[in-house]
Amino acid sequence: MRTKSLKKNRINVVTLGCSKNVYDSEVLMGQLKASGKDVVHEEEGNVVVINTCGFINNAKEESVNTILEFMQKKEAGEVDKVFVTGCLSERYKPDLQKEIPNVDEYFGTTELPQLLKALGADYKHELIGERLTTTPKNYAYLKIAEGCDRPCSFCAIPLMRGKHKSTPIEEIVIEAEKLAANGVKELILIAQDLTYYGLDLYKKRNLAELLEHLVKVDGIEWIRLHYAFPTGFPMDVLDVMNREPKVCNYLDIPLQHISDSILKSMRRGTTKEKTTKLLKEFRATVPEMTIRTTLIVGYPGETQEDFETLRDWVKEMRFERLGCFTYSHEENTHAYNLEDDVPEDVKIERANQIMEIQSQISWELNQAKIGQEFKVVIDRKEGNYFIGRTEYDSPDVDNEVLIDASITYLKTGEFATVKVIEAEDFDLYAEVVNK
Repeated sequence: MRTKSLKKNRINVVTLGCSKNVYDSEVLMGQLKASGKDVVHEEEGNVVVINTCGFINNAKEESVNTILEFMQKKEAGEVDKVFVTGCLSERYKPDLQKEIPNVDEYFGTTELPQLLKALGADYKHELIGERLTTTPKNYAYLKIAEGCDRPCSFCAIPLMRGKHKSTPIEEIVIEAEKLAANGVKELILIAQDLTYYGLDLYKKRNLAELLEHLVKVDGIEWIRLHYAFPTGFPMDVLDVMNREPKVCNYLDIPLQHISDSILKSMRRGTTKEKTTKLLKEFRATVPEMTIRTTLIVGYPGETQEDFETLRDWVKEMRFERLGCFTYSHEENTHAYNLEDDVPEDVKIERANQIMEIQSQISWELNQAKIGQEFKVVIDRKEGNYFIGRTEYDSPDVDNEVLIDASITYLKTGEFATVKVIEAEDFDLYAEVVNK
């Protein structure tokens, strides 16, 4: 027996996966609102849109489980309709239609107009930059390009997102201005590959020129760079970083591995020597730069010697921020033709070893910060603490600064100068020195 649905004609958008999906959900919600729809993010609604991730096995499982969970709610009469969009849907649409046929409709990553039509809304081309942001009010993701032209053997993103396509500078600036007008103070620039930005539109790598325009946007105080590719990195970006205080001394540059044989098999187009030289140039040009990277262990053919090369290099380079993942064998990628020959327990053990080394490095670097002063932005209040970040930390993935809320009152989204009084592996404890 069907129960009466709650919140009639309210559309609930559920987001899974990375910051690029967060951005896409926000654009979808902005379009729905412009068509007069009642739209919420991960709250109750009788129509559900699930924006899925299809990057690696864990993400695919989470996406499938979420779809099944909402299909049960549909069967029970708790929701009326369920639509599925995003990367999983782009990559596995025929399989999903066969395995979970009760979903009302599946859409790929480029089918926003069709999805809107199914939801009774019109796609409005003129809505550049009109989004309903789902992040805390002080920061927002700003996607400057879609897709990727890189041939990395392990990566399925080009299958789901297509070829690299830069967004014109003027459109990005309009979007930044609208975000600033809504109180956003920090822009986190994202793309599958920031390094490639502009090559298709301007016939040159144009990230530096984009930054020159964005620093002029009133109200924006921090601009952060995420997901740069090491090969062909435009070094003029470092000049802007040095010159413009709004551009954070921060770069997220996924390096994946450092053993030459693994880098060659991964089709990364670089070597250990070239990568090490590039990082040393970063440090020499911008001495205060925080470098975040991500690594993959357990790639097909990774020997104990390859892993030890990586492990020793992590010790030597002393990255400020680092994440490590186990290799996921993804169909239709070049690496899928290779034997996934590193046992799962060995993959996990190797990842744990890397993260133990990184934890020690992070602890040592944090100890050196005791007594120093930093500008922080306050993201939220949690328990007895206000939680803030320095310019060297990105939301959700990096270190946080905890400030005792019983001593000082701070507002979410405001900046404060703090002095570090205590430090752990990944957290700093601080007190406000002036407001």
